[in-house]
Amino acid sequence: MTDLAEDHGPEPWSEDHLPRTIFPDPRTGPRDGPLAIGGTLAPSVLLEAYGHGIFPWFGPGESIMWWSPDPRAVLWPGALRLDHGVRRALNSGRWTFSFDRCFERVMKACAMVPRGGQVGTWITVEMQAAYTVLHEVGYAHSVEVFRGQDLVGGLYGLALGAGFFGESMFHLERDASKAALFVLVRRLEHWGYFLLDCQLPTPHLGSLGSVEVPRRQFLAALAGALERPGRRGSWAGVPTLPGGLPGGGTARN
Repeated sequence: MTDLAEDHGPEPWSEDHLPRTIFPDPRTGPRDGPLAIGGTLAPSVLLEAYGHGIFPWFGPGESIMWWSPDPRAVLWPGALRLDHGVRRALNSGRWTFSFDRCFERVMKACAMVPRGGQVGTWITVEMQAAYTVLHEVGYAHSVEVFRGQDLVGGLYGLALGAGFFGESMFHLERDASKAALFVLVRRLEHWGYFLLDCQLPTPHLGSLGSVEVPRRQFLAALAGALERPGRRGSWAGVPTLPGGLPGGGTARN
C-alpha cells in the first residue's frame, strides 16, 4: 500500500493527463485491500484515479483510502435484469425521472438513508463536496425518481469516455432505485456506453445482472472506454428513456 503526497500539481485537470498517474499500478495491487492511502479529493486526483480504475472508499475520520478490487463488479450492456414488480412500477406512471436535476440532494439522500448491516456512511461531507465539484464541471451525474414533487429514489456516479462509474443509490419507495438504474442503463446504451462499473460485488447487484470480472479484464475494458469521447457536461433536460418503458409505455421527463 502506497502513501500519497498532498501536492498533486496544478489545476485544472483535463483528460489529457490520464497517461500520467500518481497511483501505483492497480494491476499489481492488493486484491481486497487499499491500493494507496492519503492524498486529497481534488478533482484532478479523483479523475486521475477513476481513469485508472481506482476509487476512494473510507469512513469518517479515516485517511483517504484508494481501492482497485479484484474481482470487480460490472454491469455489461443489455445485462440488466428487472423483476415483474419493477416493470409494473415503471409502466404504472407513478414516477417521473430526470438527470442532474438535484445532484446534491441525491448524494445526501444516498448518505442518509439507512442500510441494513451498515453503521454510518462512507459518503462523508468531504466526499459530498468533492463530487459536487465534479458535477459542476460536468463529470458527475445523478438520476432522480420523483413522485409528484417528492424525490423518492435516485443514484449518482461519474462518466468518463464510454464508461460510467456507479457510486451509490437510494430509495424511499420500493424499487425506486432499481427504476433509476434502468433509466441510467437505457440512456447509456443509447449513447453507446459499454461499461458500467459497480465497484464491489454484492448479492443485490448480482440480482440485477452485474457480474464479477478479473481486475485485468476490467482495466482492459476501461482502457477501451476511455478511447471514446463521452458526454461531458450537464445531462439536465436529456430525455430519460429513449425507446420507452419495458412494457411498451412512454416516459415523462
